[in-house]
Amino acid sequence: MTDQHGFHPAAFTTADTQPDARFYAGRPAGALMDAGARAAVTALYRTVLPEGALVLDLMAGDDSHLPQDTPCEAVIGIGLDAAALEANPRLTQRIVQDLNENTTLPLPDDSLDAICLCDVAPYLRHPLATLTEAARVLRPGGIVVMAFSDRFLPGKAVALWQALDGADRSRLLTILLGRTGFVFIDTGEVQPPADDPAWRDAVYAVTARKPGAA
Repeated sequence: MTDQHGFHPAAFTTADTQPDARFYAGRPAGALMDAGARAAVTALYRTVLPEGALVLDLMAGDDSHLPQDTPCEAVIGIGLDAAALEANPRLTQRIVQDLNENTTLPLPDDSLDAICLCDVAPYLRHPLATLTEAARVLRPGGIVVMAFSDRFLPGKAVALWQALDGADRSRLLTILLGRTGFVFIDTGEVQPPADDPAWRDAVYAVTARKPGAA
């Protein structure tokens, strides 16, 4: 799909064209979000994820930011870095896969309750294909949660993402989710409190559901 269904052909291109595995091997592991922002993502997950859910952490790293007091049936991590996946204690299944090279998720139809994409959206070079796959593997009524901050890696964040601000990035995700069949799309943001030195990054989130009974 060369025009990304109406988007400019260069919208989801990156300045750094080397393979993702090589690029990320040359930088320190770990989230770009600061500690306060990561805690805000955990609080969001506590609010929206059902107890006992089968969860997919998409483009996962060494921390899924899931609340310890919210039990999950299983947590599947799909990511690029095998060592980071192994270091993530919440994962019950680990799949090494570069989603920008292969957007097909190796999971059955209608098999998951929730999909989390934390700080993933800036780097999706085929977002419509990725979210179409997310819709396929979610059960009817299942939820997708996309959270992000203002930080990103310029070399690998796609051009359109870098051209937008936080609110417009949320609107972009709303459009992408709508085009891939999701409903009940909601957006929100949390600004850091002025008196918390560990929290400087605003957190934005977009949630949506696969049509059907919950």
